[in-house]
Amino acid sequence: MRDLSLHILDIAENSITAGAKKIVIRIAEDEEKDVYSISVEDDGPGMDDKMRSKVEDPFFTTNGKKKFGLGLPLLKQAALECDGQFNVRSGTGEGTTIFASFKRSHIDRKPLGDIGSTMLALICGHPQTRYILFYEKDGFRYGFDTDALTESLEGMPVNIPEVLMSIRNSINESVGGRDRSKPAAGVPDCANRQKEMKRNRRKSVE
Repeated sequence: MRDLSLHILDIAENSITAGAKKIVIRIAEDEEKDVYSISVEDDGPGMDDKMRSKVEDPFFTTNGKKKFGLGLPLLKQAALECDGQFNVRSGTGEGTTIFASFKRSHIDRKPLGDIGSTMLALICGHPQTRYILFYEKDGFRYGFDTDALTESLEGMPVNIPEVLMSIRNSINESVGGRDRSKPAAGVPDCANRQKEMKRNRRKSVE
C-alpha cells in the first residue's frame, strides 16, 4: 500500500466486517521526538489470545474464503523498517486497537496520503458506523466525529455530495494529508478509494 491512509482504510474495513459500530482513528506527529504514529481502535467483539497471535499472518482465514488481516503484516513491516513499533491490543469482548509508529524523518516512511478520501470511503460504504478522527501535531489538535456532525446537520443526510465534499476538504486542510498539487476530487473518490485498497490487497497476495 502506497500510503498510510490506505492502511487505515483496510484496518477499519476489517473492524466493520467483524461487527464494530464505532471506529476511532488517531494520527499524531511529534517533530521534537521524531515520531509519527497512527492507531485504529474499534468496539468490536475483540479477539482471544489464539486469534490475536495469528492476526498478522496474511494467510490466516476465519471462514475458508475471506483473508483476515491481510494488510497488517505490511503495516508492521513498514513500521519496523522505519525504526518504529507495531502492536495489536485486543481481548474477547474488549474491541481491538492496532498501533503503528514510525521515525518521522525516516526516508522510507510512507506519507499519510488522502485521509479525507479515506474517511469518505468509510462514510459512504458504511454510513451506520460512527467514526471519530483525532489528529495532533506539536500542540495543534483537530477532531472529527460523525455523530456530532449528524447532530449539527439537523436532519440533513451526511452522505450527500455537498456535505461529503465539505468533510473531505475540512479533514485534508486540517490534517494536511491532501496532495495540494492536485485538484480536489469529487464524490466518486469514495468508490475509487475502496477499489485502490482492494487492488493493493491483491498485489500483496501475488
